[in-house]
Amino acid sequence: MLYYVFGTVAVLEPGLAVIDCGGVGYGCRVTAYTAGQLKLNQSAKLYITESIREDAFDLYGFISREEQRCYELLTSVNGVGPKAAMAILSSGGPQNFTLAVMTGDEKMLTAAQGVGKKIAQRIILELKDKIGGSNVELDFSGPTPAATAQTGSAAALANAALQELGYSPAEISAALKGVDPTASTEEMVRYALRAMVMKG
Repeated sequence: MLYYVFGTVAVLEPGLAVIDCGGVGYGCRVTAYTAGQLKLNQSAKLYITESIREDAFDLYGFISREEQRCYELLTSVNGVGPKAAMAILSSGGPQNFTLAVMTGDEKMLTAAQGVGKKIAQRIILELKDKIGGSNVELDFSGPTPAATAQTGSAAALANAALQELGYSPAEISAALKGVDPTASTEEMVRYALRAMVMKG
């Protein structure tokens, strides 16, 4: 079982990265999100998920454990195969995917090639609790849940979503400084992600 590969990016094409590890090239299927963070002839580390079938042995490579976990969550949903999962993560990355599930944003999911409304609804239904955690009780599938107007609830949900993406409580606290206390959970998460990107 391969956990990750570390080496030089020998080939970088749409949907494919070949990592040269001591003279052996590992061909990994990658999302646009991961490919955008790789550079030809430079070192890279990709976390690997293997897909073994009778007629194929594919390696899926991810730039972070967060992206890999999102892929594995997606492919656990009935009707979502590797191709659709990679398309969803390519269209928005792990952050936008997590946010889409937390807020019930079908449009973000259906923007990915090959993902219809029914599949998007199934993804949200099956993964919301897994991503948000059992402590998240608010239902975001409705048009405008009144509870989101409560600052504490929105902030708690924003914190849960950001922690799911791997950010520490200290990072989240710093990123949310200055956020509008009446903002929705989605707005708070977007604000925090923008702050972290600018800081990075």
